[in-house]
Amino acid sequence: MPSFAAIIRRDLRLAFRQGGDGAMAVMFFVLAALLFPFGIGPEPEILARVASGIVWVTALLAALLALDRMFLTDWEDGTLELIRLSPLRLELAVLAKCLSHWLVTGLPVLAATPVVALMLRLDPASLPMLMAGLLIGTPVLSLFGSIGAALTLGARRGGVLVSLLVLPLEIPALIFGVGAADAALDASAGSFDLQILGALLAFALPLCPLAAAAALRQALE
Repeated sequence: MPSFAAIIRRDLRLAFRQGGDGAMAVMFFVLAALLFPFGIGPEPEILARVASGIVWVTALLAALLALDRMFLTDWEDGTLELIRLSPLRLELAVLAKCLSHWLVTGLPVLAATPVVALMLRLDPASLPMLMAGLLIGTPVLSLFGSIGAALTLGARRGGVLVSLLVLPLEIPALIFGVGAADAALDASAGSFDLQILGALLAFALPLCPLAAAAALRQALE
């Protein structure tokens, strides 16, 4: 556990020192979401119907921004090799990197969601379900993203490759996250969609670190 926490602290210090990933994710999330009313029109009824989808799509794209750098810096300076040789299992190190990625990108996006949702005229009754879906779903984005980041480690145009690999895996989280918010709008509980998101998280939590660690071992050989 001390090694696990040390990886998280190091990643957070680097992120706050550079001041890029978290601020960039939030700025992209807000600006991209605010572009949609210019494209589909400012009618409140239309915006209210598609607001949850806009929030989820922009949150997903914001999570992709820093995925290619999840392991890249550590791989370039040799830290990843030291982590592999340390007593901490590589799978747990991957899980720590995923948690760091979520704290830097997913958590700020989650904090900005109420403001963006209200600007998009989202029905306030849907906001709690939308927030609950994002709270469960955004860690799923980071976990699945770790597989793509590990598979493309050291590749040219790694950011583009990560997006191509990860987007198909993250579509289910998008579908059920939007479904939960829309169910609340239609006076339905929406608990089924949240349960599916929870199942996705339970599936990704043990399996994604295993897959990403296997890819990292292959890259380090």
